[in-house]
Amino acid sequence: MTMDAGLAEDMPAAGPGPLQGLKVLDLSRVLAAPLATQILGDLGAEVLKIEQPGRGDDTRGWGPPFLEDGSARPDAAYYFCANRNKRSVAIDFGKPEGAALLRRMAAGADILVENFRTGGLARYGLDAASLLRANPRLIYCSITGFGQTGPYATRGGYDFLIQGMSGVMSVTGRPEGEPGAGPMKVGLPVSDLFTGLYATVSILAALQHRERTGEGQHIDCALLDSQVSLLVNQAMNHLVGGAVPRRLGNAHPNVVPYRDFAASDDYILVACGSDGQFRALCRLLGREDLAADPRFATNAGRNRDRRVLEVELARAIAPWRAADLLAAMERAGVPGGPINGIDQVLQDPQVIARGMLREMRRDDGTPVTVLGFPGQLSRSPATYRLAPPRLGQDTRAVLAEALGLGADEIEALRAAGVIALAEPPPGTGSSA
Repeated sequence: MTMDAGLAEDMPAAGPGPLQGLKVLDLSRVLAAPLATQILGDLGAEVLKIEQPGRGDDTRGWGPPFLEDGSARPDAAYYFCANRNKRSVAIDFGKPEGAALLRRMAAGADILVENFRTGGLARYGLDAASLLRANPRLIYCSITGFGQTGPYATRGGYDFLIQGMSGVMSVTGRPEGEPGAGPMKVGLPVSDLFTGLYATVSILAALQHRERTGEGQHIDCALLDSQVSLLVNQAMNHLVGGAVPRRLGNAHPNVVPYRDFAASDDYILVACGSDGQFRALCRLLGREDLAADPRFATNAGRNRDRRVLEVELARAIAPWRAADLLAAMERAGVPGGPINGIDQVLQDPQVIARGMLREMRRDDGTPVTVLGFPGQLSRSPATYRLAPPRLGQDTRAVLAEALGLGADEIEALRAAGVIALAEPPPGTGSSA
């Protein structure tokens, strides 16, 4: 899809960002760690994305769909979700010369983020201990499935596996006895996303520690740890009450009514977080008898007798048209909403007004619309400087700028297969 004409231009001009001047080496791929480095880039850091020559980030091939740009190997849509505000440098650090280049780059970096298996970078001298000895101010963030310690440390971790192992799938899906019952993963890779966010928070905390002490450090972020920490009320319900949480479909384990209901033409969501909102809903539906029933006077009672209450509410809601009921609920101060498709939410006027869609252009002029940064910083907002790069697009420039390599040295590294230089943008005929 494309943005409405002029939308990006309507946004106020932004400064360089609060993290301007910080240099980030991104040795990661797929989603959790690339999301963290994209956030750092959005906030102004210079991010160098180190990629395997000839292949690059795995997600470049995770299509269709692909962004058709006239090239022989266009990048998949998936790649664009976590790789803006980065420069792509194609270095094979499996070769000694490539590893040496990265060690030199790490000596001048502020942050390094990687998501290789535990211990996987030690043989290249790119592990935390080696690089922190050479650069004690370095903040080195490792993102793995299970962390650097514990009995599962050497296992590979993937979002789907973590959703299952962490308990998330045990509370997601239709309840037992209903059609379609069974454990279900969330429709987004939430374990990856949560870990990327926790990694970013940890990196920013480490920057503050370095500001006070001058010390860098190693950050150990695990998908399983991150997902367990976000079991929140479900875990606390068990730790305090002893019961094992179960699948409730779209119902809430603690708050009632808080679920989907079928109107005459579509489903709607009802989310009553207080007794007052519940009474307002009952008045709106013409069911003051439910509000007056002692069983339903408090949330605890509504939770205890939820099945009886929800059947009655479902009967009262069924005759309404969804849009009419939602409009009436808004006037009455009862929280509710539609269940949007992805196409609908990306066209929602609130989403557009908040700047959550941003049009960028790659170095060949190909436009791509990306999702915006959600935090609205009044003094130092996120910026959108660099569209997700082509593989190896910046290898030549970065090696010259960061390490002072001359044209002959760069060509020798290319000839030896240590680095790769991007093909010229389609239709330009110029060298990258």
